[in-house]
Amino acid sequence: MNKLICNLLTMGAVVSSLQVSAQKVDEQLPWSVRMTESEMIRCPESWQLDFQPSLKWDYCHGLELQAMLDVYDAYGDKKIYDYAYAYADTMIQADGSIKTYKLSEYNIDRLNSGKFLFRIFEQSKEEKFQKAIDLLRSQLDTHPRNADGGFWHKKIYPNQMWLDGLYMGAPFYAEYAFRNSRPQDYKDVVNQFITVARHTYDPKNGLYRHACDVSKKERWSDPVTGQSAHSWGRAMGWYAMAFVDALDFIPKHEAGRDSMLVILNNIATQVKKIQDPKTGLWYQVLDRSGDKGNYLESSCSTMFVYTLFKAVRMGYIDPSYMEVAIKGYKGILNNFIEVDKNGLVSITKACAVAGLGGKNYRSGDYNYYINETIRSNDPKAVGPFIMASLEWERLQRLGCKLAK
Repeated sequence: MNKLICNLLTMGAVVSSLQVSAQKVDEQLPWSVRMTESEMIRCPESWQLDFQPSLKWDYCHGLELQAMLDVYDAYGDKKIYDYAYAYADTMIQADGSIKTYKLSEYNIDRLNSGKFLFRIFEQSKEEKFQKAIDLLRSQLDTHPRNADGGFWHKKIYPNQMWLDGLYMGAPFYAEYAFRNSRPQDYKDVVNQFITVARHTYDPKNGLYRHACDVSKKERWSDPVTGQSAHSWGRAMGWYAMAFVDALDFIPKHEAGRDSMLVILNNIATQVKKIQDPKTGLWYQVLDRSGDKGNYLESSCSTMFVYTLFKAVRMGYIDPSYMEVAIKGYKGILNNFIEVDKNGLVSITKACAVAGLGGKNYRSGDYNYYINETIRSNDPKAVGPFIMASLEWERLQRLGCKLAK
């Protein structure tokens, strides 16, 4: 019996592999569509994104599915919407509860997937999705904070603000406030951006460190500043994207919005300074750019390019940064993008994960960051690549072209 089961599983795997290899992606389509279709072929069920073997409510799914819905809005292929809807429908139960989500964990990462639910509810009108959105928003009412109001990254990481957390929570928080007429919440959203900047800013180079432990108890934290040791590329990428996405919903007259724009402009200035002159890309550890062992990394590069494209389009930064963005996008295509014989698009050289502290203690030193796993088609590179590509495709329609 066991042998029969094994044989059946093997046959199923072979059939699945053949199905994937038989599917092709049209190379005449825009990059955003090609990457979206490639991911849908690699992961036939949307819950399989991020290499998941089982159901999980996770920020990576939200990141990719939000980007895919942007592709759907731009090009109108309903199979893309259906793919995103399937994840929402699978994960969210009739009463609005979310499979694998536990509010009591107070993990700010879990909020990011709430953003694509706004759009699923808008189209489907199914009440369970609005209930799930409300459930996620309720986490913020009791989420632990530092004395200055900054949200802890997770309950298991007390007193810590990570740059990553701004993308995970703030755009969702801002959009919920906008859609539900809660102008009183904007002040708190703005405060998150300003507070984490104050805690992580490095005056020596103008960059922002990965995180800060305001209690200064963690081994990775500086005993004076509480900051982690380095500016990690993706952490600053998350932070940068959080600005351009949250600002969509924060009114122009809101107190503190001007301070957000000052910080965003500083990020653009520093990103331009440390852009690799040869490739147009950015390094895994930003404050050690070009050093031995460091490498050009795809997730932070796609995040910076998306941020710069959108920030120029929205008038948040000077138009001259368009040159930086275009050079970066060209660098991504030339150095990270691969296309197989069936037209499936892959993005390479993404850091799989990086964090601080935890059970298998992560020191946050230089050697730690440069030795984390590197992989292809990580959603943290795929999603921002789709988003950056959509921005570029918008420019192409206005007549812009990439130089050879």
